[in-house]
Amino acid sequence: MARYTGPVCRICRREGMKLFLKGEKCFTKCTFEKRSSPPGMHQQRRRKVSDFALQLREKQKARRMYGVLERQMKNTFDRAAEVTGATGETLLINLERRLDNTVYRSGFAKSRSQARQLVSHGHITVNGHVTKTPSYSVKAGDHLAVRESSRSSNYFKEMTAWAKTQTRPGWLEVDPDAYTAQVLALPSREQIEAQVNTQLIVEHYSR
Repeated sequence: MARYTGPVCRICRREGMKLFLKGEKCFTKCTFEKRSSPPGMHQQRRRKVSDFALQLREKQKARRMYGVLERQMKNTFDRAAEVTGATGETLLINLERRLDNTVYRSGFAKSRSQARQLVSHGHITVNGHVTKTPSYSVKAGDHLAVRESSRSSNYFKEMTAWAKTQTRPGWLEVDPDAYTAQVLALPSREQIEAQVNTQLIVEHYSR
C-alpha cells in the first residue's frame, strides 16, 4: 500500500487532535480548528466504542504522527518487545530516534514529511556520510549536518531563521548557523511531545 497523499487535515479530524502534519500551516491555516468533527457523512452518529477500536485509534494516531507505514510500525514494535523494559516506552523512543524525526525536531524541516523528503534526497549527513534512509535510528554521539552542497539553496537559507525560533528537546544540541545537530543522548519519555497512550498500542499488537 502506498503512502497516504490526501488532505492531511482529514487525518487530524479522524484522530480527534492536531497532529501537526502541515508544519507552519498548522499554526496559520488549520482546518481542524474550524471543523474538528470526524470526516464522513455519519460523523455525528453516536455509538459505543469497543476496546479494539480504542487500541486501533491510538496505534493509528502514533503511526500517522510519525509518518510510518503499518509494516514499519509493526517491525518497530517487534524490536521494542525484544528489549528489557516497558515495551510501549521503548516503541515511542525508537520512533523518536528515526532520522527524519530527528531532522524535524532539530528545526531543519517544518514537518516530518518534509524532513523525510530531505533525507531521501540526500541533503542530510550522519557522521559525515550521506544517509538516505529516513528510518535510520540515531544514536547518542551522532553528528547530523546539512550536506555542504545543499546549504546554498534558498530552502536552507530560509530554514536557518526558522530553526532559530524552534524549541528543541534536551537530547539534541543544534547550531542553525552551522547547519549541524548533535545527538547528546537517547530521548526519554518526558522529552517526547507525542501525546499517545502507549499501553493501548501494546495491547493492540499483543492480541
